[in-house]
Amino acid sequence: MSVSQKVVLGKVGAPYGIKGWLKLTPYTDNPEGIFDYETLLIQMNGQWQEQKVAQWRRHNNGLVFKLDNVDDRDQAQVYTNAEIAIAEDDLPELDEGEFYWRDLIGLEVHSESGYHMGQVTDLLETGSNDVLVVRAKPNDAFGKTERLIPFLADQVIKEVNQSTKTIVVDWDPGF
Repeated sequence: MSVSQKVVLGKVGAPYGIKGWLKLTPYTDNPEGIFDYETLLIQMNGQWQEQKVAQWRRHNNGLVFKLDNVDDRDQAQVYTNAEIAIAEDDLPELDEGEFYWRDLIGLEVHSESGYHMGQVTDLLETGSNDVLVVRAKPNDAFGKTERLIPFLADQVIKEVNQSTKTIVVDWDPGF
């Protein structure tokens, strides 16, 4: 199967038991949400293939699942460490003012006064709030190579405009 845009949600762990069950290593905030999708994409030998989940359940602190047509440990073993994804079009629509992290990567960050602070390269989850990792432009006037800016809507983040690929922040460029 050829899928141009996909979103990786996790990867397959080791087999669990002898009846084809597998452990899940999720990359999402809500691991059980992976099973909300009717069809998952699993990368095998560099190729993405559609798979349906026959069953899933909680096990200790994690999740285990069984794919359709995988009925024993040997069949399950083949899937170990395979990435699990969905088609980008299958992602739920977000309310206004909400963003997927991947939508913020690459946006240019400007202070309210117009100073170009750099480009978002990553986001960090700190527990209290998310943080934008912004790579400063070369020869930054403040000598910065990177800035960490808290993603606090209305307080620090004043505007996210995906059409112009910019974020406006109330943040001191020297900090």
